[in-house]
Amino acid sequence: QVQLVESGGGLVQAGGSLRLSCTASGRTFTSYAMGWFRQAPGKEREIVAAISWNGDRTYYTDSVKGRFTISRENAKNTMYLQMNSLKPEDTALYYCNRAPSYMDFQRDPRSFGSWGQGTQVTVSS
Repeated sequence: QVQLVESGGGLVQAGGSLRLSCTASGRTFTSYAMGWFRQAPGKEREIVAAISWNGDRTYYTDSVKGRFTISRENAKNTMYLQMNSLKPEDTALYYCNRAPSYMDFQRDPRSFGSWGQGTQVTVSS
């Protein structure tokens, strides 16, 4: 069973930056596309960004384009989300997950299983 562990969240002022990390156990990291999701209080979980297994394709939801950058380091079984110019509306619990195909991240987030604990990002105004 692969475990995904998110880290790097925290409290930051609007306009600040954070870098989230998602580390996977096991030896199949390079077999999967990876993605970041977030869930704000009272809202549905939503996709934030996704990256193909080799990093050659990326996807961003409109609200984070130009501010967030997704990347991965396969040798370290780790994916990152660099978040710049943070806004209060970015406040949420951030999760990572994996899928066989990059295109799978267009699916409803509720169809993904085995979520980790997430990492909290709080942006103050």
